[in-house]
Amino acid sequence: MEVVIQILQSISFITSMFLLGMMGYQLLIGLFGFKKADKDYADHDPESRFLVLVPAHNEEKVISDIIRNLQQMDYPKELYDFYIIADNCTDHTADVARSLGANVIETRKESPDAPTGKPIALRKALDALGDYQNRYDLMMIFDADNLMDLNMFREVNSQYLDKDKPDFIQCYLGCKNKKGIVAWFYYSGYTLTNRFFDLAKHRLGLNCVIGGTGFAMSTEYLYSRGGWTTRSLTEDFEMQVDATIEGRRILWNHHTRVYDEKPTSMKASIKQKIRWGQGHWFVALTNTGRLFRAFFKGEVRLGEFLSLLTYMYSIATYVVVAIQLVLSTAISLLSTGIGIFNFSLESALYGILMFSYSYFFLFYLSDWMDNHIRFSIKTIPVMVGGFFANMIVAIFNQIVGLARWRDQQHWVKTEHAIGTETTLESNMITVPQKAR
Repeated sequence: MEVVIQILQSISFITSMFLLGMMGYQLLIGLFGFKKADKDYADHDPESRFLVLVPAHNEEKVISDIIRNLQQMDYPKELYDFYIIADNCTDHTADVARSLGANVIETRKESPDAPTGKPIALRKALDALGDYQNRYDLMMIFDADNLMDLNMFREVNSQYLDKDKPDFIQCYLGCKNKKGIVAWFYYSGYTLTNRFFDLAKHRLGLNCVIGGTGFAMSTEYLYSRGGWTTRSLTEDFEMQVDATIEGRRILWNHHTRVYDEKPTSMKASIKQKIRWGQGHWFVALTNTGRLFRAFFKGEVRLGEFLSLLTYMYSIATYVVVAIQLVLSTAISLLSTGIGIFNFSLESALYGILMFSYSYFFLFYLSDWMDNHIRFSIKTIPVMVGGFFANMIVAIFNQIVGLARWRDQQHWVKTEHAIGTETTLESNMITVPQKAR
């Protein structure tokens, strides 16, 4: 029995070191997010040519808002074109888009059993457009339910020109809604990571995360890799890994925002995060060898190597937490000494302290610094509820995602649950109170 306990304790020690290492790295990165987010690039006159693609599968209820948004951008109309990709639609998405004056590309499955989803729609649209690399400098992708600040193209253009034309620029990821525990956790998570993860990495000269929407990429780079060639359910993460391993630059822009609708039901959140988990595990497991080879060949520097590796396996923390809980329970049941209890109590107190800093303190600080929203004690219950609900769901989602990581063909749409009715003002979008 003592041998079994020692083995379990050894495994528990390894998992604890993994969790502490991941936490320590994130806390270290976060230290570079405290400074005021001033622009690190000069303003430039509009020059870059933008291709904007909006994949849309049965989005007739929300497509009009983003079309009107794109039609009113603070940027010369002759310097950007946008296309609605009506992907395998069975509703009137294409008709609504055309009635509002939008360019529409309709895509269809080759057969009933053919795979579908955002990556395939983007690939077909680029094929239909032909020589996009000669007509445009940058491509931006938005989801059909997105809205964006009207100054987005102007800010991206300035950063692109001032920073020697990087391959990617990811804009601040805002939220259209935060009402309810599910939507609130998305809001708090993105608000925190925008500043204390992506902005912090940007200041350290590290590539930030590509968030799936609101990012610009060089059409020259896109063409050089053969167009849209991603294979996973998380095409944004896959593109980030490819670009980093190839030595490409991914910059962060904290001064213009894309607003995304977040799920409001637990069911929708679970479906979405299982899809994210499947894609993330697929990209991580199939690219770890490539990353190590690139590092040992000197093609990826140490800081970028550690940054990408920790992000690739950040989702493993949820699986490790589950393993840790099982191990702790087993050790407690098999042991009779009081030492185990004391160790668990100390660990719990340490965990509460770190949780309070990394979740509560950093979120409320970033919410105040970036959104000008002061701390309210009324939000604490939903913060705590959202955290524990997400922790339980995330452990389940990542375990399921890991079990299904080979399946990258079945894409599940996240259904919309809120209205928009947006108002456009000067260089930004004001989302109505009911959608906040």
